[in-house]
Amino acid sequence: MRVPIAHTLPKEEVRRRLRERSHEIANFIPGGMADVTTGWPNEDRMDLSVRAMGQGIDGRVLIEDAQVVFEVDLPPALSFVEPMIAGAIRDKGQKLLTP
Repeated sequence: MRVPIAHTLPKEEVRRRLRERSHEIANFIPGGMADVTTGWPNEDRMDLSVRAMGQGIDGRVLIEDAQVVFEVDLPPALSFVEPMIAGAIRDKGQKLLTP
């Protein structure tokens, strides 16, 4: 699943905000029991690993000039909730970029 979020920020500012706020991602998962780890394989990509309620989901955040793209590897068993997850990513992802 790919969820693009448009922005008008310089890439350096997007990187800074994502690095400073990546710890907030766990708060976006309902139930408050999520474990989120992040890594930066390069300056324009943040890898995510989310573990909650016995399930694991991996993804990436790709930083582009005019958008940030959240890519999430949803297992087939969760594909029915893709619209709900995409909406939450749009909402919460935008909050990560807001000052």
